Amino acid sequence: MQEPFTPADLKARIGRQVRLEGWVHDVRVLGGISFVLLRNSRGVVQVAVPKKAVPPGLFALVSGLHQEDVITCVGEVKESNAARMGFEILPSSIEVLARAAAPLPLDPRGVTPASLDTRLEWRSLELRRPETAAVFAIENALVQGFEEYLQGSGFIRAFTPSIIGGVSEGGSEVFKIDYYGKEAFLRQDPQLHRQLTIAGGFDRVYDLGSNWRAELSHTPRHLSEHRTIAPEMGFIADEKDVMRVEEEMVVHGIEKANKRCAGELSLLKRELPMPKLPLPEIDFPEVYGILESKGKSLSRGEDLDEESKDVLAAYVKEEHGSDLFFVNRFPSKPKPFYVMRYDDDREFARSTDFFFGSLELSSGGQREHRHERIMAQIREKGMDAKALEWFTEPFRYGVPPHGGFSFGLERFVAKLLGIENVKEAVLFPRDPERLQP
Repeated sequence: MQEPFTPADLKARIGRQVRLEGWVHDVRVLGGISFVLLRNSRGVVQVAVPKKAVPPGLFALVSGLHQEDVITCVGEVKESNAARMGFEILPSSIEVLARAAAPLPLDPRGVTPASLDTRLEWRSLELRRPETAAVFAIENALVQGFEEYLQGSGFIRAFTPSIIGGVSEGGSEVFKIDYYGKEAFLRQDPQLHRQLTIAGGFDRVYDLGSNWRAELSHTPRHLSEHRTIAPEMGFIADEKDVMRVEEEMVVHGIEKANKRCAGELSLLKRELPMPKLPLPEIDFPEVYGILESKGKSLSRGEDLDEESKDVLAAYVKEEHGSDLFFVNRFPSKPKPFYVMRYDDDREFARSTDFFFGSLELSSGGQREHRHERIMAQIREKGMDAKALEWFTEPFRYGVPPHGGFSFGLERFVAKLLGIENVKEAVLFPRDPERLQP
């Protein structure tokens, strides 16, 4: 078994024999010559089959190929001014490994359009489209860049539980499961266990995995299952330390995608401009004045609504020329119990959201590390202190100032690549209607 060739690899092998494996992207039979477009995970190459220049029987075999048949081709890489890439393969043998049924329920070439529901129903065929596969190659490079930055900055990857014994954020948007006859839940976020890891003496960790939210939402932005990368760090001065790590992580990811995925970005006709650091930051209560000046009123103490996010995104773009920005010092009233408030102004919290335009990509900030303050905020929220002792008790034994964030991967990829529906940035998306494939 060999690693699949890229088109660039093949162009460097002109005059040499190669072995290629992949799918028949398309086949054209034109009298005395046939052409097969052979596709693998690295690209599409042209195989030229002139009847007079190939072994007997090979031309007939090619004439019987159908779209999405799986084949192995052995042949010589030949320079060709007529071929789109400047070369083509002259085969000495072709073997059919698997036949595709006809007609196909979906056209991986994209020549015949299909609805989003059809493309998700036949996701394995849709993933064969080079444009669709490019999305996930870019996502892979982004995540690799994120992890490289974090690992190079002293973070280690931690695997925290996906099954939890209690609701961490309150509300009803959780999936309940039967855990050996006891009630349990799929996590909404690996938040509290990351904090416990910091309490355990690890000063920099990150989690990379799935989270679940049982929202009956049918918008292009929502998923029932989504992936996040979620760093947590100890011994911070304040929430601004968290913001600096997040923006640098994002920049490193974009750099990696630009370097590794030039071909995929070209295929999607996308450019990834590099953000200038530090990113803009706007704070409450200044936010109220900005919104008021733009004709939008927001009641003091309330969280941002969708219209407010649109207004702030337009303001930051106009004033700072940036699509990426932070909002800091959110009102403390709607925030969870673990968020640290300002000691000198309890109305506001050391809570930050990271935005790409009007789309929120992450929530984070500084956590409350003082046991007595955590307990006071639990009581203030009307939560069951006894049920949260598994989390709060370690804070009696010395926990450093710490903070972190949870960054939505699929939302970021979709926004970055101009994909309107986030489901198209997920291999096999889950929403209120879709549990298969």
